Amino acid sequence: MAQMTMIQAITDALRCELKDDENVLVFGEDVGVNGGVFRATEGLQKEFGEDRVFDTPLAESGIGGLSIGLALQGYRPVPEIQFFGFVYEVMDSISGQLARMRYRSGGSLNAPVTIRSPFGGGVHTPEMHSDSLEGLVASQPGLKVVVPSTPYDAKGLLISSIRDNDPVVFLEHLKLYRSFREEVPEESYTIPLGKADVKREGKDLSIFAYGAMVHESLKAAEALEKENYSVEVVDLRTIQPLDIETIIASVEKTGRAIVVQEAQKQAGIAANVVSEITERAILSLEAPVLRVTAPDTVYPFPQAEAVWLPNSKDIIATAKKVLEF
Repeated sequence: MAQMTMIQAITDALRCELKDDENVLVFGEDVGVNGGVFRATEGLQKEFGEDRVFDTPLAESGIGGLSIGLALQGYRPVPEIQFFGFVYEVMDSISGQLARMRYRSGGSLNAPVTIRSPFGGGVHTPEMHSDSLEGLVASQPGLKVVVPSTPYDAKGLLISSIRDNDPVVFLEHLKLYRSFREEVPEESYTIPLGKADVKREGKDLSIFAYGAMVHESLKAAEALEKENYSVEVVDLRTIQPLDIETIIASVEKTGRAIVVQEAQKQAGIAANVVSEITERAILSLEAPVLRVTAPDTVYPFPQAEAVWLPNSKDIIATAKKVLEF
């Protein structure tokens, strides 16, 4: 075991897969010599060569097209979109091509592409760098969407994503890259896609979250414990497909739930979780299922993001509404 940050765990996952499978290719803007804008690919080109880890032009649409072609020739591309706010330039490749490949070909072709991209607020980025646009890709059938919240999960989920025979969008929250360390195995290991993780057990309320909001939810749960509330925190980890079994089991245990996302309320992941709960477990509920989200506005400039982003205080306030209903 080694103490790793999330960015180190991601680099280690890429190294493991490049070493284990000669068909894995890593490419994107500045991922070669520079090791990526956040150094996620640092040292990988030197270790595996320019044919396996290489730079692309500053053209997300070109990165997407290259990924499709390589996948159809038997490779496992791992392209990086430098910030997920740039995803609009490559949406046709992702949703119009990769997501449909298996269906379009009658199962004769697949697209084992893992698209890595950083996203998320709280780090004072310029415009178009912090937007939470995961709802766009999670609503597209044919894609899996993964959002880890810890270094351990990041490595295991990324290895699983690269080995998956269908396209995966792997989103990495900027604020979590270097915010803490934890023990991560140095050898390869996998965490199944589509499986949530109960980060904290509780019996009075279930909080469902993903990405950086998992940590805000854990802070809220600790504060609520001082008021004699037992709160369960479930990390969704994969937001498409959702782990319905774990979600419903938690709600049936606690009878109360809130869903937390950093994205705007209209963005859809939290709404989908709420819908699944009410459709499948309404008779287990003791109170309405509420959401904690960002406002339905364009992502603000850095001066205002601390006010705009959801935090543990917002989660506590919403939790109390449900607990006291």
